[in-house]
Amino acid sequence: MGTWYRWRGETLELSVRIQPRASRDEIVGPQGERLKVRITAPPVEGRANEHLIRFLAKAFAVPARQVELLAGATGRNKRLAIHGPTSLPAGIARRPRGPSSD
Repeated sequence: MGTWYRWRGETLELSVRIQPRASRDEIVGPQGERLKVRITAPPVEGRANEHLIRFLAKAFAVPARQVELLAGATGRNKRLAIHGPTSLPAGIARRPRGPSSD
């Protein structure tokens, strides 16, 4: 398992490094202890955070209200929670079953 994500019950927590003002939205992949994500939005007045939440909601097939910014509102390094993801991008293993998974 990567150090950039962890399961807490049915919630997936991600450590993300964003690159705002990119030419396109994309999940680049793990880089060290973070998942690198490029987004087209500028880091102005919370637009990058809103855009990131919408982008991750689409990637994990959940409504945007199920993506929560836990930390890093003003920086490039962020922690997010995705509640009940129904789709997982490459590199993220499904939550293990059983009592030791939380």
